[in-house]
Amino acid sequence: MRIKSISLQTDHLKALKEFYINQLGFQLITENEETFQIQTGTSILEFTDRDAVRNPFYHFAFNIPANQFREAKSWLKNKVTLLTEDGEDEANFSHLPAHAIYFEDPAGNIVEFIARYGINEESSEPFTINSILNISEIGLIVDDVLKAGEELSKAHIFERDNQPLNGEFLNFMGIRELGVFIILAHPGRRWIFSDRFSTIFPIKISVDNGRTIVVNDKGNFMIKE
Repeated sequence: MRIKSISLQTDHLKALKEFYINQLGFQLITENEETFQIQTGTSILEFTDRDAVRNPFYHFAFNIPANQFREAKSWLKNKVTLLTEDGEDEANFSHLPAHAIYFEDPAGNIVEFIARYGINEESSEPFTINSILNISEIGLIVDDVLKAGEELSKAHIFERDNQPLNGEFLNFMGIRELGVFIILAHPGRRWIFSDRFSTIFPIKISVDNGRTIVVNDKGNFMIKE
């Protein structure tokens, strides 16, 4: 499974457009009064303020070249303030292995750059925003994790380590060797490197097997062909 695109709601559309295009330098693909899309490597990230309510926010991550974590961190520190956890401004996921850094955008989305060693390709070019490989992770928050996980499995999106789904913890749905995951979780879990807690907001996730995963404005989860 690869993530083709994600569509997220916001009530800070103008601020996000300024941030992602002018401050970080992402390429604008298309826009109208309610929506804009940017190119994020081989994926597309869309923000829309259509019917947005309750200050929506999400967690998502971008894969970066495996050999450019330090360079990417230095580059990003000149653009944003990095988030910290226990006094550290980076995460060392030795079990993956991977390193990650986090920041918040103007809408409060928790954004992550992650270098996955042995999975992400390497680059010999200087790091820029064009070095982003793809959308690596997107949080999918639902009331019934087990039921949603069963539906994802029917759509051939399985738990990363082939473990049973857990209703109390994060479930990484995807293929470890690709480093791309839907993070399935229930409301109320704190996102690391943040003081924000997972909350259900409308979302649309399109993946490369032809399915679109949707949470609508009533919080209902569904998968469309």
